[in-house]
Amino acid sequence: MVTFQSAHAAFADVTSAVARTLVQDQSTANFCRRETVLRLLRQLKNTLCLALLLAPTISNAQEAGTLVDAQPVVDTPAGMQAWRVQYWTLSDRNQPIRVTGMVVAPHEAVPPAPRKVIAWAHGTWGVASKCAPSPENFFAVTPGLADAIRRGYTVVAPDYPGLGSPMAHGYLAGVSTGRSVLDAVRAARKIPGASAGSDFAVWGESQGGHAALWTGQLAQSYAPELRLVGVAAAAPTTDLVQNLTAGSDPSIRAFITAFTAYSWSKHFGAPLATLGGKSTQGIIRRLAHNNCVVLGAKPKLATVLGVLVLKRDLKNVDLGRIQPWARIARENSPAAQPYGVPFLIAQNPIDAIVGANVTQDFAQRLCRAGGQVRYVAITGQGHETSAADTKDLTLDWIDTRFAGLSAPSDCENF
Repeated sequence: MVTFQSAHAAFADVTSAVARTLVQDQSTANFCRRETVLRLLRQLKNTLCLALLLAPTISNAQEAGTLVDAQPVVDTPAGMQAWRVQYWTLSDRNQPIRVTGMVVAPHEAVPPAPRKVIAWAHGTWGVASKCAPSPENFFAVTPGLADAIRRGYTVVAPDYPGLGSPMAHGYLAGVSTGRSVLDAVRAARKIPGASAGSDFAVWGESQGGHAALWTGQLAQSYAPELRLVGVAAAAPTTDLVQNLTAGSDPSIRAFITAFTAYSWSKHFGAPLATLGGKSTQGIIRRLAHNNCVVLGAKPKLATVLGVLVLKRDLKNVDLGRIQPWARIARENSPAAQPYGVPFLIAQNPIDAIVGANVTQDFAQRLCRAGGQVRYVAITGQGHETSAADTKDLTLDWIDTRFAGLSAPSDCENF
């Protein structure tokens, strides 16, 4: 480890070596050169030592889970207080990155004991930075939020890296997303009014179901000071190769493929040229860059036309057989293994985006590995309402996890 003392000693050695070299020439011109060189070395030494002294401060300021800013939200629903937050997390390249999110708590006096926390992991809103959910209609589109606050929870909702923050968003990138969820819980604990404790459950939908599973997978090793009590995932993406090819709606599948391909080309460096020519690549970029998901809104004409062309161009493209796409998909699929906590997995059999057979296969593999899995078949409209359709059941399940009651399991029914 480089210290102030070691840096000082190293520069003293360099200075002495230069002096010994230059002193051999006793000319007036060399004397001037020698004095100039020694002065520059002394200045360089002082600069480096100052940087070394400041380095621990900079490192601590960017430590994962450090809260950077918490701006109170003025217009909140009755009974809620909220903060738009910025905090530090660690990327999947182990670099500190500053990301955003939302923290919501009951609007009441700070309780004597810390509040229990639900980390909410949102579904797909897009892959461009402008698609972050926290600035736009957050309270209306977050399933179960009002009920969770009424039950006394603090809700922590990360945007994920690259949504609302200036870096490429890693869509379905397991490590960076899971870390951002855990660091959001850490950061929320620094807000006095939120009174967030270290005990938490994670609940996610679709892309967020994938994030919830990765949060569970990473929790013990990445954030051992936090205590995870359960993982709830509604319509989660699990086996990414299967999920990207098993959806029953080819138009939605083409749209999601555009999001995935654009994101992975930016985040992982995967070449779009392996998926198609310049025209296809251009459509992928435009669809991903220009579109955020807006529930209930009709797609723009350009989006409809782009999806039609992309359906044709990608008809015979199998990401599971093309590298590096297949490798990236495999590495970012959550492991079907116990994480030391119970699971609640909910899936609609008529889901047109996340194939129910893929989710059920993941749950069965998790059971075979020794996991405790409550598996729920959702009755509702389809994929986009998966979390809303199961919010009461999920919150009840989370309540019992915090209460320490025995977790139900459906593994014998598979």
